Amino acid sequence: MSDGHVQFSVQPFPEVTGLGLRLRPWDPESDADASAYLRGLTDPELQRWNTPLRFVRVIEDARAALGRRVAAARDGSGVSFCVTDAESDETLGHIGVNEIDHVTSCARIGYWVLPESRGRQVATRALLLAARYGFTELALHRLELGHAVGHEVSCRVAERCGFRHEGTLRGAMFEAGRHDAFRDVHLHGRLATDPEPAPAG
Repeated sequence: MSDGHVQFSVQPFPEVTGLGLRLRPWDPESDADASAYLRGLTDPELQRWNTPLRFVRVIEDARAALGRRVAAARDGSGVSFCVTDAESDETLGHIGVNEIDHVTSCARIGYWVLPESRGRQVATRALLLAARYGFTELALHRLELGHAVGHEVSCRVAERCGFRHEGTLRGAMFEAGRHDAFRDVHLHGRLATDPEPAPAG
């Protein structure tokens, strides 16, 4: 990673609380964290809409992926959170502020929710918190969010959180389970100057 990122190293790693959630760092050494991360990335519904650059199929892959997320926080290129319930500490999912460009003050947000935690507005609440963190603590100007065309649930989450639909990127995302075919992406964006949406009651 270039030296341009290092000055933005996220140390110590933050915790973000609010809206009934706690966003905390993932721990690659934790069996519980690695297992939850593996379950999230091997969930058939997630795999239907997302294809990672590196496939995660076994627990060692999950630990390695989490290790890369910790390294990204150290070098300032990304910040990833384990999304948990603020009261029970139950792991609910993941959200990350990724591909941070400190020159253009822009980053991309990605998230997923474990199957048993869906239907509880976890993604919406986590996205509101992560966006607030990105605009305030990271001092970013623009956050982007992309999802495969047809993923209406993710589209609604983005729009509820003030991420406007800005257009369609042709062939900008891998097809499900493949690295040799591509599909279109809906691009959503939100600026630091946009009003923050009120959380749903």
